Amino acid sequence: MTQRVDLSTVMDRLSIDAVITGYAVAVDDGAWKDYLALFTADGRADYRTAGGIEGPAGDVAQWLSETMRMFPVRQHLIVNRRLDLQDLGGYPGDRARVQADYVNPMRLVSEGARSEDRPAAPNFVSGGRYAFELLRTDGGWRIESVTVHEKWRNLPGSLAG
Repeated sequence: MTQRVDLSTVMDRLSIDAVITGYAVAVDDGAWKDYLALFTADGRADYRTAGGIEGPAGDVAQWLSETMRMFPVRQHLIVNRRLDLQDLGGYPGDRARVQADYVNPMRLVSEGARSEDRPAAPNFVSGGRYAFELLRTDGGWRIESVTVHEKWRNLPGSLAG
């Protein structure tokens, strides 16, 4: 490998990391246009293991925009990212896979859940692993698919069942 290939690989990794971080921020901020911009035109998302839907990114963004209203406070963290770039005989290709763990604390809507001075603590927390498939496009790296593999959740008493 040449230094040019090595630099290209580093730049790809940084760009892909920015897409994954942008994904978390868009969901947490309810920025659904930003969320959609992270996907390829035919991008898909699968949230079924977390009680959601699977389908085209636009449909899933609509579902998320409605569902996330129940959680006015959310801040999920995507960690332990394992990135595999397509290898074309020592040169990076146009595809990548990322597996990354997540922890997702959120606050359900309730009376008195938030004071003016300080938000209340999360009362819904889940964790699991994302599987991202990414594609290099003319506009940069984009998500071709994301699948959520929820492993656990902690809910308030009446919602725990």
